[in-house]
Amino acid sequence: MSDALPALDASRIRLVLLDSGGANLGSVQAAFARLGVEAPVTSDAQRIRAATHVLLPGVGAAGPAMARLRANGLDRLIPTLTQPLMGICVGMQLLFEHSVEGEVDCLGLLPGRVERLPESPGVRVPHMGWNGLQAASAETAAHPLMAGLDGRHAYFVHSYAYRGDANALATSTHGQPFTAIAARGHVMGAQCHPERSAATGARLLRNFLSL
Repeated sequence: MSDALPALDASRIRLVLLDSGGANLGSVQAAFARLGVEAPVTSDAQRIRAATHVLLPGVGAAGPAMARLRANGLDRLIPTLTQPLMGICVGMQLLFEHSVEGEVDCLGLLPGRVERLPESPGVRVPHMGWNGLQAASAETAAHPLMAGLDGRHAYFVHSYAYRGDANALATSTHGQPFTAIAARGHVMGAQCHPERSAATGARLLRNFLSL
């Protein structure tokens, strides 16, 4: 499969990273820089509303991340946004209604609960390392966020995930299937770390910026 990326007009893009307190902000910014796009971190409502694309990063736990969003008012702002919005890793988990990690209510932009991945013989949690992306259906494989991603491998580090199939574009399997990429209208999520997923991650981020 070719790693060729679609053309991207960086001059039209005003991307912002939401200040969710994640320790991976620098590496996410570097991933976008490799695409020729600046990715400033902000919690300023005016700047966020003026953005063409909004990314919600996150590492660590859902509870502290939601507490950070509530502290800077982003929990109220995010649901009002209409431009393409994507959460990655814990940022994706925050898009759902609830996480059992700390039993915290989240943003509710995607229906469902984030649950702990089940352990079994030979299946350790956290799920760490490279794993395949499988389109949930032929229809979801045609979603623009999925362009060039079906069958590719991405890098994961997580203990929790959404394990339902509502709004799933792609799944991955660690003992049991979980939703790896989801979308509902302008709201999208990727459970993997695109900034650590080499060509696959670059393709995912560029697909997002092309929306």
